[in-house]
Amino acid sequence: MSGDDRDATLHVRVGVRHPAGRGDAARAFELDVDFSVPAGATVLFGPSGAGKSTTLACIAGITRPDRGRIALGGEVWFDAESRKASPIHARRVAYVFQSLALFPHMSVLDNVAYGMERGLERSAKHTRARELLARMHVAHVVGRGIDTLSGGEAQRVALARAFAMRPRALLLDEPFSALDSDLKYELLYDLKKELDERPLPTLLVTHDAEEARALGERVLFMRAGKIERTDRASQAEFSSRVLPPS
Repeated sequence: MSGDDRDATLHVRVGVRHPAGRGDAARAFELDVDFSVPAGATVLFGPSGAGKSTTLACIAGITRPDRGRIALGGEVWFDAESRKASPIHARRVAYVFQSLALFPHMSVLDNVAYGMERGLERSAKHTRARELLARMHVAHVVGRGIDTLSGGEAQRVALARAFAMRPRALLLDEPFSALDSDLKYELLYDLKKELDERPLPTLLVTHDAEEARALGERVLFMRAGKIERTDRASQAEFSSRVLPPS
């Protein structure tokens, strides 16, 4: 990450409209958000169906908004008015999904090395991959296949792969939801330590209040496609530990 990126803030102002589908349960949904993510962990907190994952997909370049603007510092990634849309690879955003999306046909080492910059020698990629796996406390799985990993080991490998690409922003879409409490908070502690040492704009999607408190510095409360309020994580009031759907 460059010095300019280290100080950059991610600015997000987007609108997306999904028309109602067929069937009695189908309804139209409109996303309309405007917020900023400085270096450090910001939590996007809300019930299922609030539009959290759609917001992340817009930032990453997976979904093209209908309107708005997305920029990292002074670099514009998306602008509806000028029809600018940077491709996914140019944004260099690390996106950790709930499913983790590790490649089952690759070893752990090659999974972590996969997103590193082109032109870097294979031996250099593997050296850095081993360093990152050690930082995430899973150096012992370096030669194993993905299908042999426990849930906690897979999470740590996915995070190592995310940091391996030297991301300019980090998006976490409920990657810890399947873990038991002890394993989850151990992993959140290690992730927070990593972000403290290498700060970058980070957006964590969750509907778990304890998870939000453990990692976040700020909390954006989201419901029905809109940001309702913003609080410091240490002062945020949550109506319940885990939210029901909207």
